[in-house]
Amino acid sequence: MEDNPNLIESLLERATDYGKTSYELVKLKVLDKATEASSRVIFKSVVLSLFVTFLLFVNLGLALWLGEILGKLYWGFLVVAAFYGFVGIVFYFLMHKWFKKQISNYIIKQVFK
Repeated sequence: MEDNPNLIESLLERATDYGKTSYELVKLKVLDKATEASSRVIFKSVVLSLFVTFLLFVNLGLALWLGEILGKLYWGFLVVAAFYGFVGIVFYFLMHKWFKKQISNYIIKQVFK
């Protein structure tokens, strides 16, 4: 009869250790996913900011060049702004659902990776 309490106590101790180990494993997996996701976001943010800076200077140069061609500096900026307004409207009405679907699918793939 004395073996039963020791056996139950040993079983409870092992179950407790298993629970603690499982909890630590989940914490480490969450930490791994969070680290991977944050490093990916930081890298893509740096690349995106460099690309946006590049596009800014290209657009400024294009607007100044068009302004010289058209005779007034502000006309170049208006032409560039009108182009981006048109592209934005087309993008919003024609590609909004497709773009939203692509972003959603990408996020889901990254979460389940």
